This record gives sequence, structure tokens and C-alpha cells, in this order.
Amino acid sequence: MRVPSPPVLWCSVAGLLLLLLRWQRRRGLWKKVQEAQQRQERSLVRMERAVQRFREQNPSVDTVSILSLPLPELSKKLRDGSLPLEHVFYAYVGKALQITIETNCITEYLEESETQLRKVKQVEKPGLLYGVPISLKDSIDCQGHDSTLGFVKNISKPAAEDSVVVQVLRRQGAIPFVKTNVPQSLISFDCKNLIFGQTFNPLLYSKSPGGSSGGEGALIGGGGSILGFGTDLGGSLRFPAAFCGICALKPTGNRLSKKGVVSGVLGQKAVVAAVGPMAKDVESLVLCMRALLCEDMFSLDSTVPPLPFNEEVYSSTRPLRIGYYETDFFTMPSPAMRRAVRETKQLLEEAGHTLVPFELTNVDYAVFNFCVKGVFADGGVSFANNFKGDLKAHGVKLFIWLSKTPNWLKTLYSWITKPFMPRLSHMIRSMRANTVDEVWSLHHEIEEFCHQFIAQWKKLNLDVMLCPMLSPALPIGYPEKLSAAVSYTMLYNALDFPAGVVPVTMVTEEDEEELKGYQGYFRDWWDRTLAEAFHGSVGLPVAVQCVALPWQEELCLRLMKEVETLSLRKNSII
Repeated sequence: MRVPSPPVLWCSVAGLLLLLLRWQRRRGLWKKVQEAQQRQERSLVRMERAVQRFREQNPSVDTVSILSLPLPELSKKLRDGSLPLEHVFYAYVGKALQITIETNCITEYLEESETQLRKVKQVEKPGLLYGVPISLKDSIDCQGHDSTLGFVKNISKPAAEDSVVVQVLRRQGAIPFVKTNVPQSLISFDCKNLIFGQTFNPLLYSKSPGGSSGGEGALIGGGGSILGFGTDLGGSLRFPAAFCGICALKPTGNRLSKKGVVSGVLGQKAVVAAVGPMAKDVESLVLCMRALLCEDMFSLDSTVPPLPFNEEVYSSTRPLRIGYYETDFFTMPSPAMRRAVRETKQLLEEAGHTLVPFELTNVDYAVFNFCVKGVFADGGVSFANNFKGDLKAHGVKLFIWLSKTPNWLKTLYSWITKPFMPRLSHMIRSMRANTVDEVWSLHHEIEEFCHQFIAQWKKLNLDVMLCPMLSPALPIGYPEKLSAAVSYTMLYNALDFPAGVVPVTMVTEEDEEELKGYQGYFRDWWDRTLAEAFHGSVGLPVAVQCVALPWQEELCLRLMKEVETLSLRKNSII
């Protein structure tokens, strides 16, 4: 019998040791996941006990009527004392508990909210959000609580202080009471991670709630929160709003402070992220912006321009000149999406506004050369580094693999895939690592694109824009296959324009029938997958997107309110 040589033995032993170390590390990570899940379960138990205790002490409280109040009316009743704070708070804790049991949207109950509730009652001058329970996306820092972004390594690393947005909300009397689920890394418009699992759409559990602010979308869409906050890098506020049938506003990137809000890709500036509110209706978003755009915001973060909410612009009744388009010629709209824009256009015209066709060009170039190339300008190194030493969710593995692939191999893959999947080829090429000079050129090109877009806007003398919004909700698992479908939303992150989402209609049987002819513009795998994803959606909400020029959030909200009012009136008549 031949005895292996010492070098072979040493290599074998070293290999076994590496495998053992890797196994121990993964075991340690899964143990942390188990601990986080147990903490989540304890949170829900505390919620249940708090609600049970309140109901035993206050058996006559009508929580159904409290939950039916819109935010402006609720906040008025809280401020004038006609509605006790405890009644509102525990009504929403109870409803939130019910919705998270159904959808798995809450990651943590902020138990100190009960203490804050008692402190808020002692305030002499109530703020605009006095006593209003609010929910926060996982990535928004709240003192003493994790901002995991779905990463195991971020478990048990509580934030040292509140983000500026949370500080201002507290000063306005709001009571943050839960944090909500996100996809791992936030670079996804689904909502699943290996710590807390999959979040489901409250309207239909087989559908995704959208992402990355998907926990917020599910909780608010199900009625478990009256006001929530998320972030948006490529549609992460707008997808959950559209998928769950609620409203959301993505402001201009720096209209609200991002200090203390954790990003999925730290440091990148090409595609602008924003913090924004989500609610059931537009007036709730307006009240929220009034509350946040105050001296506290401007003093806590001096990089935020001191622009208070402009009541005159929002309250104006002057007829608007509105640009519109039905498609971006990159992602073919579903029949319901196209109909939503057409019907909204008609309603606006009948209300006395002027609608002007707006021609979008080169969206494919903007998606790949600005959005994908901008976020992954370093070849995806920063993105991939987030996953070092961590467990990886299935949906991000393609991006991680591409991020670790050298430029020459990306070029080869791009060349191989170009004949039969040109969009995938373009995406792979856009993920090549860039030199500093190339990044500066990219930033300059985005600036020029923005100036050209604004020049076209002003040539048509537009006030605002009406655009399609990807909807209805896609089935769970489909968003991770459809990264190219962010074209309708991510365009306005690259431009850094404020954009809001309003539900206007629902998918009909006729829309479903028309889907049989849906082929897409490229007839590639992405188009075929999107056609599959759109099917089986009768009765689900369909939204439109309202857009304004930078720093014109009030004008954006005014269009949103007009669209909401006209759509509700039409639907009530039908």
C-alpha cells in the first residue's frame, strides 16, 4: 500500500480544516438567524399581551371606527383631545399584529413606544403628528434597534441614535412602533431575506408586496399602519405602493434627510436614493410632508435645503399643463397599465387640465448606461462586499456572481449573449468596473441627460407629468427574475425628480384577455417572464405615476391629489 507523501497529507488536512471552519462559521450565522427569529417572535408576543391588556381594561373601545379614520381627521381628533392617544395606539398595534401574522411584514415591535406614548401626553404644544403611530422600514435607524438590510452580520448591532427623519417625527409627536421587512441588500423589488423570510401581499398572498420597502407596503396596505416610511433607489417606495394599492411619494433626493438611513450601496451618487412616506391616501402624505419640512429637519441636517412646505402651490386650483406617455418603449406596459394612463388622462382633460404627449427616447440607454452602470460603477465590488462572510439569498446570487467576474469575462459573456438576449448582454456590459475618469464622464453624461430632459419638459411648457407604473403586483419570486422591469421608476432616480404613485383602477377580465397578445418589445426571456407574471391578476390594483421637476414635491402631490379625487369619483359612480 502506497503512503501519501507529506505535502499531499498536509494539503488534505488543510482542506479539511478549511471545510470545518467554513461549516462552523455557517453554523454560527444560522444560530444568529435563529436568535433574531426568536426575538421577532417575542416581539409579537409582547404586542399581543399589550393589546390584550388594553382590551381588558377598555372593552368598549370601537377600534374599527378608529382604524377607518383618514390620517388628517385622526390627527385632528388626537390634537383636540376628542380621541385618546391610547385608543389609537393600541388599535393600530392590534391591527398590525393581525396583518403581520397574515403577511410576515413586521421584524420588530418597538416596545419603548409604550413609554413614548405616556411622554407624548405631557407635551404642552402638540405637533402635527401628535400621537400618530408610525412604522419604519428596517434600514431607517431607530436607537437601540438593528438595521439589518437582511444581512445576518447586522444582527445585534443596534443603532446608536435615531436617524434625523425619526428624530423629527418624534418632535412632531409621532410614535414609531414597528420596523418592517426588506429584501437582502435592498437591491430588489421583492421582499425576502434569510433572517425574517418572505413578506406576502395583503391583497393576495401569492403575490409579492413589492420592494424594497415591501414590509411597509404590506403593513399599510393591510391597514396595520396609517403612515410609514421607506426608501427608494429604483422604485423601492413606488413598487410596494402600486402592488399593495396605496400611495407613496419619492421626493427629490435631498428634500428629506438621509442621515441615519442605511444604503444598499454606500457612496454611489449616480442614481439618487430618497426617503419618503407611504400611506393610504394623498392627504396623509401631504400632512406628513408639512410636518417633516420644518426647522427641526433643517437644523438637524444642514445639508437639507430649508424649503418649508409650499401651501400655495399645493392648494392652487389653476389648471395644469400635464405631459403624459403610455409606454417607455423598453418595458411593454400591461393592458391594465396602458388603460390606467388613458383613463386618467381623460379624467384630467374633463376636469379642465391640458394633456400633452411627451415622447421618451433612449430609455434603454438610460437604464443600462446610467442606472445599472451608475449603481455598479465599481464593477459591483461594493455590492459584493456586503455579502462577505454572510448567508446569501437566492435572488441576489446572479448579481453577486457578476460582481465577482473580471471585466474581460463580462465582455466575453456580453458578446456571447448579444445575438439572442441583447438586453442581458447590455446589462452585463454595464456592470464592468470603471476607471475614475469613466465614472466622472458618467456623472457628466447623467447631468447632460437631465438638462436635455428638462429642456424638452420646458419646451412643452409642462407643470407635471403622468406616467405608467409597473402593476399589478407580480407573483412571489418573479421580481428577482425581472430586474429590467424597473425602467418606469428608476428613470426618475437617475434624473432625481420627485415621483409619486396613486392607485386608479383594477385589473379587469378584459385586461386579462388582452394579455394573450402580450409579447413585449424585445420578445426575449424577460418579456416572456413578465407576460407570465402579469397573468392571474383580476381585481388587483393598478397605479399611475405622477412626476414633477426637482424640488417641486408640492406640485407632484397636487397632481396626485387631483388624480386620486377624479379616480375615486369615477369608481364610486361605476
